[in-house]
Order: sequence, then structure tokens, then C-alpha cells
Amino acid sequence: MFTPEEREALRWRRRFVRRALAKRCPQCGRGELFASFARLRPRCEECGLLFRREAGAQTGAMYLTATVTELFAAALALALFFLTDLGTAQALVLGVVVVLVFSYAVLPRAMALWTAVEYSTDVSNREPWVAPRP
Repeated sequence: MFTPEEREALRWRRRFVRRALAKRCPQCGRGELFASFARLRPRCEECGLLFRREAGAQTGAMYLTATVTELFAAALALALFFLTDLGTAQALVLGVVVVLVFSYAVLPRAMALWTAVEYSTDVSNREPWVAPRP
């Protein structure tokens, strides 16, 4: 089904995603991605990989966060409507608070995942500044 090269590329991509979701550099797996809660470091302190090479590099993370949050909000709205007997005002206040907290919690993971996606793309395009490491 897959060629050996495709299987190897898939293994690398999984490794990049695991590293990023652990908030580590997708290239080396040692450096931390974040300086604080949702503040991406400019580069890896261990291997020097640039996490943001251009303005708007995290636009994909913004779209990912928005999409996941909208799906969560829709599921929450349905659950509040069908599974509770809360009034409209109560359900709205509760829903808004829960969705805001969810969105805030998802943002760093989306940023980390998007960093891994960009890095994986650079590796597959054989960009000169990336070198996957075991």
C-alpha cells in the first residue's frame, strides 16, 4: 500500500506531531515551544529551529482553534438544549463561559500542532533549514 519512503515520512510526521503536542520542538524534541501559556518562542533554544519564519505563520492555528471551538460550541448548545432544563438566559451565559474557557485552553495546542504541520511541510519540501532528528 505505502512505499518504504512514504511509511518513513508518516513515521516522521507522527513524531513531529507528538513532539509538538508535548509542547516541544518538532525538530529535536528537546526545546520548549512556548515561553509562556500561548506565547510561542521565536526559535528552539536547543537546535535553533525558527518557529515563526514570517508574519502570519500562525494563521492556520487561528483557523484550527476557531473550527474546533465552533464544533464544540455547537455540541454544547445541543447538549444544553436537549439534556438540561435551563432557561435561555442561563444556558446562554453558561454556554458562553464554557466556550470561552474551552477556546482559551485549545489555543496553545492548536499553535503547537500548526508548528508541527509547518515543519512537516518544510521537511517534505526538503527545505534547507530543516533536518529531522531522531
